[in-house]
Amino acid sequence: MNTVNNKEYYLAVAAILFSSAMWGLIWYPMRLLEQAGMPVVWTILVVYFASAVVATLQLLWVRKRLTTAWPPTLWFLALAAGLTNISFLVALIEGEVLRVMLLFYLSPLWSVLLSRWWLGERISRLSMLMILVAMSGTFMMLWHPEVGLPWPHGPADWLALFASVMFSVNNVLSRKLAQVAMEVKTTVVYWGVVMVAVVVLLLKQSSVPELPLNLWLAVMVLGGLCFTAMTISVLYGLARMPVFRSAILMLFELLVAAASAWALTSERMTVAEWIGGALIFVAAYGMAKSGKDH
Repeated sequence: MNTVNNKEYYLAVAAILFSSAMWGLIWYPMRLLEQAGMPVVWTILVVYFASAVVATLQLLWVRKRLTTAWPPTLWFLALAAGLTNISFLVALIEGEVLRVMLLFYLSPLWSVLLSRWWLGERISRLSMLMILVAMSGTFMMLWHPEVGLPWPHGPADWLALFASVMFSVNNVLSRKLAQVAMEVKTTVVYWGVVMVAVVVLLLKQSSVPELPLNLWLAVMVLGGLCFTAMTISVLYGLARMPVFRSAILMLFELLVAAASAWALTSERMTVAEWIGGALIFVAAYGMAKSGKDH
């Protein structure tokens, strides 16, 4: 590895770690905004609208060099991305941070199964083993003697699991749309989140929060810049290192979430939940490592 490539690789690692750390901390400012009177779905709408505008302007800037067609599947990508982000971020507000994060990290399991179903990719023995490990961890986290069956016991659990499935759908669709320019997919994803947020707010008949204009502008500008930086960072890293390695680095998000939840909240997990979470972590790591062989 020459000096230029070496420098580029370490920048890619830093970019992935930066994005993962931001996702591990994103729950905290959103909870503060919730306490200030801005419901999480409104925050998502404002932040992603700002990001979508920036992405659209970038897309218009480079449109002349984009030659690939825009397949109808992009609509499904937009929907999957919107459902993923809304479900995940609402779960982080409603539930325990680390528990939600760990249940969301079942997404590699669903990705393997969906890839087998939609793309015809084979499931290796290691992947099968990791699926069993992940499911064991899930059962341990969801098991409560007073409830009985290992089943989600609240809206946050259901939303986290649903977000993990939708994130897997998002990943598989992105792989199917490999020929579509990244600028196009990024813009579609942002607008997908905006559209789903609008639908959710209409269904809830949620009125516009009465908040100072400067707070709205701060959320739009700072939040938009933050989410844009997170997206650019992860795309930069993904484009410059093997997928299995970037997937392992993204597990840093769990460590940041655990540390921040311990420091900033009174949330504590039981021993069984910690063991279950550790199994999910091991499964996610194993899934990422298995990518080295494909």
